[in-house]
Amino acid sequence: MSGHVGDTQPRTGAHAVVADALARTGSHPKEEVDPARRPDVLFRVRHEEGEQVSAWWMIGAFVAVSAGVIALLSFIPGGQ
Repeated sequence: MSGHVGDTQPRTGAHAVVADALARTGSHPKEEVDPARRPDVLFRVRHEEGEQVSAWWMIGAFVAVSAGVIALLSFIPGGQ
């Protein structure tokens, strides 16, 4: 996938895939749609440049899932 001459922004990721598919089929989109904001994409959100999720959310999710697994395993009989 190479960039088109005259583009003001380089096309990468989903934009490049959509542009390549449109170039191959010969059709043109009626309006530019951000692939991360399509209605069929539920949890993918495009954030501002440099904005990242705090590492504490990932640590908390790990602890919560681990605690849930341990709690569920405690219901299995046969332990000491």
